[in-house]
Amino acid sequence: MMYEKMTLSTLPQLQERLNKLGLSLPLSEQVSLLGQPLTVGGFALSNRLAIQPMEGCDGAPDSSPGELTIRRYHRFAESGAGLIWFEATAVVPEGRANARQLMLTRENLGRYKQLLEDMRESSIKAYGFAPMILIQLTHSGRYSKPRGVPEPMAARHNAIYDKDNPLDDQRIVTDAYLETLPAQYAAAAKLAQEAGFDGADIKACHGYLINELLGAHTREGKYGGSYENRTRLYLDAVRAAKAAVSGDFILTTRINGYDGLPFPWGFGTSEGAVEEDLTESIRLIRTLHGELGMQLINLTIGNPYFNPHINRPYDDGPVPSPEHPLKGVARIVRCTQAIKAGVPGITLLSSGNSYLRALSPYLAAGMLEGNHADLIGYGREAFAYPTFARDLLTEGRMNPRASCLSCSKCSELMRGSTSGCPVRDSKVYAPLYVELKGKDKA
Repeated sequence: MMYEKMTLSTLPQLQERLNKLGLSLPLSEQVSLLGQPLTVGGFALSNRLAIQPMEGCDGAPDSSPGELTIRRYHRFAESGAGLIWFEATAVVPEGRANARQLMLTRENLGRYKQLLEDMRESSIKAYGFAPMILIQLTHSGRYSKPRGVPEPMAARHNAIYDKDNPLDDQRIVTDAYLETLPAQYAAAAKLAQEAGFDGADIKACHGYLINELLGAHTREGKYGGSYENRTRLYLDAVRAAKAAVSGDFILTTRINGYDGLPFPWGFGTSEGAVEEDLTESIRLIRTLHGELGMQLINLTIGNPYFNPHINRPYDDGPVPSPEHPLKGVARIVRCTQAIKAGVPGITLLSSGNSYLRALSPYLAAGMLEGNHADLIGYGREAFAYPTFARDLLTEGRMNPRASCLSCSKCSELMRGSTSGCPVRDSKVYAPLYVELKGKDKA
């Protein structure tokens, strides 16, 4: 079914559409709240806006930032956002999602140092402050393609994921292999601190290895079945990374509250549940916050490879959305509200804001005003409109003609080329998109 596209331009129009659909979002006109400062750990953020980790698949042959990587982060640094969440960076070569995914090594450390120095200098020159810059550390698991072709390293057989692409048993990672990974996360976190990042994210979302283990109800051995086993690698990796860094270096995570899969094939649901059951998600985040001292959580849901309508509602894509996109926005908000209420004291970054385009500041303000979130994250919006934060903070609004159209072209590019926005950043990425579509037809 095709749903009407997001063409609404005023807050009353959005509210009317939500009422028609029987949906509710916390909306507020107090957009100035986005300019409030916030302290996370020992770092003072200048505002409540964050750029989410958006992978460009454009690293250099040595896994350092390539030319387009550097261009992208210079644009992000000039955005005015208080927090820039650096994209997925592999902790081991075999866990890379593509042949051009970034990876910190002793040999390429200087390239990262220089990029971070340039980003901070650019932001200070433009706004008088340096953003917090975090790095996302990842193992791609079943989505590993280190040489450009699938070489999955799955947590288990999954009746839903494997239906159209069955995996050989040898593609299921062993307990012995998983035992080696906490040390790899620790080494990567230590390098990240040396490079000059303010903190590191132990990635646990979107179907990648740690996230898939969280829902591995049917896996046998020490990393599957019980809650304690399914969370073992994740918590061990966090503990190892924590022991490897020092000072005010922040350890955080981008975590799925809900995978969007029925039990027993995903995390954040329970037997018989149709939608999310966040009991385990809240329990886990309480452990991260209360026992391991993690102060900042970047919450997301769904799997962009399998059910992208859940984590990034869209108008257009290779597959029509199976639900009205505003229903997806409401689900993300509902999960965020539940986590914030269930884990007192946690600093929470919300996701899924880009779909509303120039009306998204009203949702952002409502999330802050209602204490449903502390920071507002934008992902694909930053590809399309890297100065969104500047415009929001100085003019109190976003430019509708610059905003992301939720057309999914950046995701299509990510799957087969170098990712960016072919529509708003057409000089660089439109030719790449045309070339990719030509290959598809051939």
